[in-house]
Amino acid sequence: MITLKNVTLRRGAKVLLDRVNATIYPGEHVGLVGRTGAGKSSLFALFNGGLHEDGGDFFIPTQWRMSQVAQNMPETDEPATDFVVAGDTRLMEMQAQLVAAEAADDGMAIAHAYTDLHDAGAHDAVPRAQALILGLGFKVSELDKPVNSFSGGWRMRLQLARALMCPSDLLLLDEPTNHLDLDALVWLEAWLKRYEGTMIVISHDREFLDAVTNVTMHIDHAQLTRYGGNYSKFEDLRAEQLELQQSSFSKQQDKIAHLQKFIARFKAKASKAKQAQSRVKALERMEKIAPVLADADFTFEFKEPVNLPNPMLAISDASFGYLGEDGVETTILHNVSRSVLAGQRIGILGANGQGKSTLVKTIARTMAPLAGTITEGKGLSIGYFAQQELDVLRPHENPLEHMIRLARELGPNSREPSREQDLRSYLGSFNFSGDMVKQSVGSMSGGEKARLVLAMIVWQRPNLLLLDEPTNHLDLATREALSMALNEFEGTVMLVSHDRALLRAVCDEFWMVGRGAVGPFDGDLDDYHRYLLDEAKRQRELAKAEAASEQRTAPVSAAAPLPAIAKPLTDSKPAVDGKGQRKQDAQARQQLTEKLRPYKRELEQIDKRISELTEQRRELEAQLTQALPPAEIADCGRRLKAASDETQALEERWLELSSQLEAVSASA
Repeated sequence: MITLKNVTLRRGAKVLLDRVNATIYPGEHVGLVGRTGAGKSSLFALFNGGLHEDGGDFFIPTQWRMSQVAQNMPETDEPATDFVVAGDTRLMEMQAQLVAAEAADDGMAIAHAYTDLHDAGAHDAVPRAQALILGLGFKVSELDKPVNSFSGGWRMRLQLARALMCPSDLLLLDEPTNHLDLDALVWLEAWLKRYEGTMIVISHDREFLDAVTNVTMHIDHAQLTRYGGNYSKFEDLRAEQLELQQSSFSKQQDKIAHLQKFIARFKAKASKAKQAQSRVKALERMEKIAPVLADADFTFEFKEPVNLPNPMLAISDASFGYLGEDGVETTILHNVSRSVLAGQRIGILGANGQGKSTLVKTIARTMAPLAGTITEGKGLSIGYFAQQELDVLRPHENPLEHMIRLARELGPNSREPSREQDLRSYLGSFNFSGDMVKQSVGSMSGGEKARLVLAMIVWQRPNLLLLDEPTNHLDLATREALSMALNEFEGTVMLVSHDRALLRAVCDEFWMVGRGAVGPFDGDLDDYHRYLLDEAKRQRELAKAEAASEQRTAPVSAAAPLPAIAKPLTDSKPAVDGKGQRKQDAQARQQLTEKLRPYKRELEQIDKRISELTEQRRELEAQLTQALPPAEIADCGRRLKAASDETQALEERWLELSSQLEAVSASA
């Protein structure tokens, strides 16, 4: 287990953790939450050895293997599959030992190296790596493309796949969903739920945290507090705790007032001086309960649009895409005919690369349609949040310069004050105060850039908001503020986001972008979730069918012998009459039934046991969401791991028996 005893952690002069105590038990999936700058990433650095405690004792098992997503952008021409396979550090170590043994011509060492390679999973390393790559949204045709041929976001997905490929006892994930679309996010959730090691994740996606964590650790005011349960459970417990704290604070203030009144009345009287002095000491000794003051959460609102054209715009028989450097048109979406009405709230769904951003950019006028027409309503004013904030920001300029330039561009059409002091005050309402208004945008964090883009959009008083992944760098509090502002916005919203909480809160209808078309999606996000799972299942079955087809047509090699199942040599027997043939067929069926019976019996027993283990794991996971003594938590964790190990072994045996059953049936 991981333990922190009276740990103090500093970054420079700032104390991030002040004498905190915490325990993380094996197999727990922990969500690490707290405000921006509270110390979450610094605590990660303590876990991975990048920082050392400034006080107290920190312990992590030395034998634990750790995996985390590298934050550097990979620069290599290595094929994507090879790059991800290399994330299996144990496999790479075994391969290095094999190379050394072969160089030394040591036969015994070579034999041991091959055995170790098999134990390390060398036989299925490539399929495992490719399953991770495909799960994170890549296409089959991209499996062998060079890493450098992908954009930055896709290369970071490869870094994530590489971290998942690494066999580990501790998995550290810092904002793993930032570069994912909803399809890849659903896949990642399913993968992490099956992860049997200890996992600690930092994320600002509440539904993701709810899905993959069973413990929440909250950093607040240099303290680390453990809560049993996922993020939603943490919010409930935290609210109850704050309410109790506020009540205790109010009672304490009454007691303090009473003591101070007694001291003021009797301190000067000799007969009461001793009693008064004891009250002074009691007042000094009294532990101050911190008042529950609402921290200055970031809040804002979209101003009422000047007008609301209806329809906002109409798309007629349009084709969307881009013009390449060679002048060749690449069409992504064909024959699009849709209209956008005043007051609509549209969520745009679809996998990465299907054309969501192309659709939004074309509506935002940053790209032109390749064919057809887009007719805008009179007075249409678009507020566009680009997926990459630097598409609309200038790194060398500061926030004030951005606002001054925006005011000049709008000129007389602007209905907002444009004096420098007014602009400074306006930026202050978005938490750009003091020297921050003169800080270059290039040196700002992703969250600060996102807030600046929001400030610029709000100032323009748009009536149509086009938001392409606006939450990528926003913390949970700012996401809540954005959700509230969008719900109060009187205009039209078109939203692309992998944040399901935001989509649920804001959108009341959805468009599906995929397979070259744009159309309505008849359902909600739960329906879309099921659609994604069904689609993933269909793709897996298709891949299995293709692999089986290739295996049937491939020549048999010595390296892959057929199952040792004897087939009757029927061609050497003399012909028999119809009655004799039926008798032989019945005997053959009886023999086949006898052969299959032990396989089927064991399969039934395995199915029954897996069902029992599934129910057992569900009960243990439910227990772990409750506040339990450490000993009970440890016991639950051990039982849960044992049940998971047994389930995995049974599933592997089930697959083995199924293959044998199919082989026996095919041989008959």
